[in-house]
Order: sequence, then C-alpha cells, then structure tokens
Amino acid sequence: MEIPSPSRAANSQLAAAFRRALDRWFRKNGRDLPWRRAGDPYAVMVSEFMLQQTTVAAVIPYFARWMARFPDARALAAADEESVLKMWEGLGYYSRARNLHRAGRAIIEAGGRIPRAISDLRRLPGVGPYTASAIAAFAYNQCVPVLDANIIRVVARLFNYRKPVNAAAGKLFLERAARSLLPRRGGRAHVSALMDLGATICRSGKPDCPSCPVRRFCSATRPEAIPCKPARPQVIAETDCRAFATRRGAICLVRSEGPRWKGLWTLPPGAPSESPLVVLVHTITRHRVRLEVARSRPQAGWTAFPKDFLPPMPSPHRRALERIF
Repeated sequence: MEIPSPSRAANSQLAAAFRRALDRWFRKNGRDLPWRRAGDPYAVMVSEFMLQQTTVAAVIPYFARWMARFPDARALAAADEESVLKMWEGLGYYSRARNLHRAGRAIIEAGGRIPRAISDLRRLPGVGPYTASAIAAFAYNQCVPVLDANIIRVVARLFNYRKPVNAAAGKLFLERAARSLLPRRGGRAHVSALMDLGATICRSGKPDCPSCPVRRFCSATRPEAIPCKPARPQVIAETDCRAFATRRGAICLVRSEGPRWKGLWTLPPGAPSESPLVVLVHTITRHRVRLEVARSRPQAGWTAFPKDFLPPMPSPHRRALERIF
C-alpha cells in the first residue's frame, strides 16, 4: 500500500476502499467496551488514563468501579487523594491516578468541560500527545491519527514498514501513513476499527491474515516480523526486604515517600532474613523485584490498621499480606 499524498488522502480511491472494507468488518466484529457505550468525554478520559500500560481486560472491572465512585469530573475533583488511590489500587503506575485526579480538578477550575482541542487537552496533567489524540477521536469524533500499539502494528504492516517504529523517522512515517487513511468524518469509528483489528486479527507475532478484512490492501511480506522495534532493555534484578509486624492485631504500615509508591501505604522496610514469611516476585517496568517479608516487632513511626480496613497499598504488598493471613 503506497501512502497517498497528504493533501489528497481523503479523496484517495485506495484509502476510501480500505475504509469501506474496514468499516464493514467493524460493524459486525467491533468490541463492546464500556467506555464506548458511555459516549461521555469524561468516561473516555478515565479509560485512556487507565489503558496507559494496562490491558483492556484488566481495565474493564476497574473502570466500572471508578465510574460508580467518581461518575464525573466534579466528583473526582472533590475527592481526596487517598480515596482516589484506593479506587486505583491494583492497577499500578499510580502516577496515572494522581495525574487523573489533578486533571479532574483542572477541568472543574476551568469551567467543568473537558477540552475539545488537542492543544488544550495537552495542558491537562498526564495528557501527552497520544492521550490527547485519543480523547479527541473517541470523545469528540475528530479525525486525527491515534497511534497506540495495536494501530502502530496494523499501519506498519499495511505499508510494510521495516524500520524501527520507535525512532523519530519511524514515528513520522507512521503518523503520515495513519493520516493518509483518515476519513473526512467519523474519526471515532475509524480509530476504533483500526484498534480492534490490531487487537483481534492483526495481532502481535503471527497475525490471522486469512481472516483479515483488509488483507488485499496489505503490503507486508513477513507480517510476523513487523513492527520492527529495538531490543528490550536488560532486566534489572533487585530484592526488597519488608517487615511484617502487628500491634494489638492491627497491621503496621508506613506511608511511602519514594517515587515508586508515593502516597501509598506499604509494609515497613525490613532486614534480610533466612526464613521470610513470604517471598513474591513482581515486575515494575524493567525491574524484576523479589519481595521478601519477614516478621518484626513494631517500631515508632509505624501506623497500625485493622486488616479489614487497610489504606491504599501496592498490589505486591497486599498480596503478601493475603498470603500471611
């Protein structure tokens, strides 16, 4: 598939035929996602924050609980940070929750409406180029390129782009290629269709090419080798020693001030032990963390919480407590 001239992209017969085939498939096979049903810019914004570095399947139950607790930007803005982090508990990357909270307050301070323009969306905390474009497309039906991992894969294969997609030249090529496929109107359905195609048929690794509704437009000769990405950075192994202590049956915790778990409550720092109560292994970006929890005595500065009323905690620490009890 050759890229039409940007000035003629919307009128390109090839691009129009591609869109028709994609649209027919999407009408029958598009995913039924709760934030799509909501049709609400706030719901779209919440989903886009949650979907950063998290799968759709993992987000769906969190999205439902969040919308029940914070149904609009005003409810979110009025909440305290601990309540926000508690509702986010388990999703990880908690800076997203704090940025979403700040964005809700910024929206209310500006009059209560989520911006339509990408330039205004970019001014909200935690909203980068991708999130701004996604909100513009899904919330306001704008025809703008949206390049998530699924769409990058689809577009790179369509155009048989065999250079690194993370390089500056690759990003420019994909943005131009995605723009060449845009319709004049109906950006929401177009982007959703591309995204669902990548999630269900044009999958990572070996795609299901025989089932692809746009395979006649695809130029990829070895689609399983596309997109081309640089090698993953080396995994860093580390050990995190924590203490388990109780005070009159309540569990001792400390509030984290470090960048990893800022604002959350964690098991207190502990010392290495030859017989830990629990050992868990979890990953954070490129860190593979061995969490070791050993019994300890309560210390000054540790706050005790009843086990049935724990404050917001990182998932690994909560899982460790579940194994102990």
